[in-house]
Amino acid sequence: MTHQEFNFNFHNTSFYGQYWEAKQTEGVVVLVHGMGEHSSRYKHVAKKLTDNDFSVVTFDQFGHGKTKGKRGHNPNFEAVLNSVTTVIEKAKKLFPNKPIFLYGHSMGGNVVTNYVLRKEHQIKGAIATSPFLKLAFDPPAIKLFVGKMLKNIVPSLTMGNELDPNALSRKKEEVKKYMDDDLVHAKISPNYSIKFIETGNWAIENASKLNTPMLFLHGTSDSITDHKGSEEFAENTHKAAVKLYKDGFHELHNDLCASEMLEDVVNWLKSQL
Repeated sequence: MTHQEFNFNFHNTSFYGQYWEAKQTEGVVVLVHGMGEHSSRYKHVAKKLTDNDFSVVTFDQFGHGKTKGKRGHNPNFEAVLNSVTTVIEKAKKLFPNKPIFLYGHSMGGNVVTNYVLRKEHQIKGAIATSPFLKLAFDPPAIKLFVGKMLKNIVPSLTMGNELDPNALSRKKEEVKKYMDDDLVHAKISPNYSIKFIETGNWAIENASKLNTPMLFLHGTSDSITDHKGSEEFAENTHKAAVKLYKDGFHELHNDLCASEMLEDVVNWLKSQL
């Protein structure tokens, strides 16, 4: 696979993007990363996809990775969704006339789910892994209270995201890589916390409006996002399938079941072509 970087400006922000091109592109996957991390953590995912004729276009979200701006903050949810539109347009220019899929992990899973529900698009299908539709833990009550109070007053105020790195994977080396990554951070503003809790609930309640094929993948031992949220979404629509990985942790693509999970991703994508 060949790799290229690019930058783009959107909403007064300089974004970092990159893509991996397959030798023969049959489809394109626009990948949206999770909270506190960045797109370069998905190089092995991109290799699996490009080896199977899917090119990958991705970017660092507002407040993440090499994208400029305050860490852990976004201007508003609409801007988050529209940033995905910008990357989809980039993908269309890079790979014209190829079917485009969305793939989002965790927070990115919330983004792609809400995107296909709320936006007009020609997306062929979408995959959400461990999506942030429902949390698997109760955030500290004081932080929820402060977040709700400040959402409309000081929406850019950031706090800790309460994420335990040990909950990401059963593979200790993957946890260490995450903790040693200088581009990873633990900051989050109400526009990423409170708003994403709200939009996750909205997505579940409005799943019946889904017109795009979706695949939800979740681990049963995910202590960050609740697999029941994925199941509830799938129960509310005939357009979504869900697969649970017994004892799987939050980052399935970095967990003990990674090979099986990535093979499931490829097989589903191929089935939609």
